[in-house]
Amino acid sequence: MNFTRAKSALLAAALAGSISLPMVVPTMAQEDTIKVGILHSLSGTMAISETTLKDTMLFLIEQQNAKGGVLGKKLEPVVVDIASDWPLAAELARQLIEVDGVDAVFGCWTSVCRKSVLPVFEELNSLLFYPVQYEGEESQRNVFYTGASPNQQAIPAVDYLADEEGVERWVLAGTDYVYPQTTNKILEQYLLDKGVAKEDIMINYTPFGHSDWQTIVSDIKAFGSEGKKTAVVSTINGDANVPFYRELGNQGIKAEDIPVVAFSVGEEELSGFDTTPLVGHLAAWNYFMSVDTPENEAFIADWQKFIGSDTRVTNDPMEAHVIGFNLWVKAVEAAGSTEADAVIDSIVGLETPNLTGGVAKMLPNHHITKPVLIGEIQDDGQFFVVWETEDLVPGDAWSDFLPESKALEADWTAPVNCGNYNTETKSCGGAVAAQ
Repeated sequence: MNFTRAKSALLAAALAGSISLPMVVPTMAQEDTIKVGILHSLSGTMAISETTLKDTMLFLIEQQNAKGGVLGKKLEPVVVDIASDWPLAAELARQLIEVDGVDAVFGCWTSVCRKSVLPVFEELNSLLFYPVQYEGEESQRNVFYTGASPNQQAIPAVDYLADEEGVERWVLAGTDYVYPQTTNKILEQYLLDKGVAKEDIMINYTPFGHSDWQTIVSDIKAFGSEGKKTAVVSTINGDANVPFYRELGNQGIKAEDIPVVAFSVGEEELSGFDTTPLVGHLAAWNYFMSVDTPENEAFIADWQKFIGSDTRVTNDPMEAHVIGFNLWVKAVEAAGSTEADAVIDSIVGLETPNLTGGVAKMLPNHHITKPVLIGEIQDDGQFFVVWETEDLVPGDAWSDFLPESKALEADWTAPVNCGNYNTETKSCGGAVAAQ
């Protein structure tokens, strides 16, 4: 981190004319390649989730280069470690664009990371493909949201628990930052609108990397012992999930008693530790490794060959990177250019196969179409799909359940060209995004 800041200071001084930078000879001349930025945490609390996304991007770039690259040029990955440090993420995003000269960036996991880097992508008019489920209440021209919005994960998960499991009391447990806060704001209003009493909703937040779950799990156990079926809706992120589930097991909380449905726990997070206490608990995603399709079978085989291990798993954010990368390639080829404006103009309406047997389509609001799946954790760390939507669900940038958002739509095509268009006042910027 200190080296990066020193490097940035050196660059700023050079641009100001006070010093000169030494000549650096790249392996390949910049015009001979198309550079792709990879902006993920390879250390810190989020490395448990994000390291595999860096590997996924290297895999996709290698595959594309084997096909001849893009526009007759090879792709060159430029990898940085944002180290679960959000100001550093913004600093390194700027470095990727201004210094390294990347044409697109694939990265971030948390919403606080995404919101930290957004001003950089807007200022420099570059492209970010964001691969993780998020809270919605946003649509930016320079960002493509290939993970789920709340109507593609959180809302269907709550409906499943209410309709199929008979849940009446709700624990909304999350890490203390924007994604869980906004998602739970949406879910709380949704539950209240469905007639759930306020006293039947418990909301709890913990910091990143939280490890002492004994008191919180005791509170959850007590909350669920009052005669009504109770479930935990978890927006806990990163390595805090490991001690959380371990403490559930320590206190004898089983899935049949108080099921947990997680939005940030997938195959990667479950690999490498005892899943016995987790069996029967749930996760809501748009992809599971266990999905039986020819597309998924081929992807898993190619991935494990690339990574050199037949035990490495796949997960939902990996599929989102696959979709985002393939849509970017198609948009660049359609535009005949990697320039941001050209890609933004060409990408809306493009389609690419997902890994579950359907099609992902880029919508005018820069979100995509997705299936929604509920999976039950098995003792091998995989998920058995217990429920899925019949049709693909279009991603909704603005929640229909928040009063300040229900009149808003996003459409980055002419004549609207707006991320928060108010359909009542017929104006752009009709409301401030919920935080």
